Amino acid sequence: MPDWLIYIPYAILVFGVLVLVHELGHFAVAKLVGVQVYEFSIGFGPRLFGFQKGETAYNLRVFPLGGFVRMAGMDPEEDRREAGENNGAKGETTEEASADIVVVAPEKSFANKTVLQRMAIIAAGPVMNFVLAVVLFAIIVWASGVPVNKIDQVLPDRPAAEVGIKPGDTITRIDDKKVTAWEDILEVIHNSPEKQLQIEVRRDQGTKIFEVTPEKDPETQWGLIGITPQTEKPGVLQSLKQGSVKTYEMLSLTIMFIGKMISQEMPVELSGPVRITYELGKAAEMGFIFLVNIAGFLSLQIGLFNLLPIPALDGSRLVFLGWEGIRGTPVDQAKENFIHMVGLMFLLLIMVVITYQDIVQMLS
Repeated sequence: MPDWLIYIPYAILVFGVLVLVHELGHFAVAKLVGVQVYEFSIGFGPRLFGFQKGETAYNLRVFPLGGFVRMAGMDPEEDRREAGENNGAKGETTEEASADIVVVAPEKSFANKTVLQRMAIIAAGPVMNFVLAVVLFAIIVWASGVPVNKIDQVLPDRPAAEVGIKPGDTITRIDDKKVTAWEDILEVIHNSPEKQLQIEVRRDQGTKIFEVTPEKDPETQWGLIGITPQTEKPGVLQSLKQGSVKTYEMLSLTIMFIGKMISQEMPVELSGPVRITYELGKAAEMGFIFLVNIAGFLSLQIGLFNLLPIPALDGSRLVFLGWEGIRGTPVDQAKENFIHMVGLMFLLLIMVVITYQDIVQMLS
């Protein structure tokens, strides 16, 4: 059995959480603005189990790589089918239901909500993935601690050790620049390979000044002097702040990479469920923090991917709603649904190709 198959439970757990949070975003805002929800489902394909509560069916389906929220007013055929089933329970036929009853209460129809309300419902899914990324990165910050500008370790035979810097020293100034955060220290040292720096430290009740020349790391080309920081446990707000900063940084990097792939400055590299399953399993083997980190990264990617203006994705639906807001009339629903169906088929085809490539790489 291929090694990556034993990682499937980790993938199901992580994807399940990411999909649940995404669909909860759509569901919560839909309920908030008064849209009737027929079904809240995690996964696709045949139904494994579920339950009915009020007007909504909550289901878990076979394939966990997605989910959906079926709302009244998004597909006329679906509305007629739901109305027919409900009326059929009273002894009437589907044809009679279609002809004689109101398919869905107008005030509960997605189609009858304002453009801004519908855009909020659609955007809520990706937004919740961004929120989840912030929370997951905040958990990492809280569990790992925040570095402070007090030295924890000095690596032997490295520039800092050679000049006499010791654990417990607090770096207060580099050259003429006052430093108060570890990030400030890293920025100066990393950007000064093989350049002599004057580092002032506070030791006990006094100060000492050392002349240090960072060595150049052959891989990153950064300057390094061989020190690691002490850490302190942050509070909830500080953790969330740091989680937000990391989310923004990773989002910016992702957008930059997408731009470079589009401009062909770097090769297009896509991963499918098999590769992601493998990476999740390896992360889980390394520890909880690594698994949470990759889960946060994936949540960020899912949120961003869903905002792309590709038919069948949330981004495309937002484009249609934006166009409706500009011209004042909606796009023909049958035509829009057809476009989304074609887009979905295209995405499924791409997924099959990527999955095939992943499997070939895993087997080799």
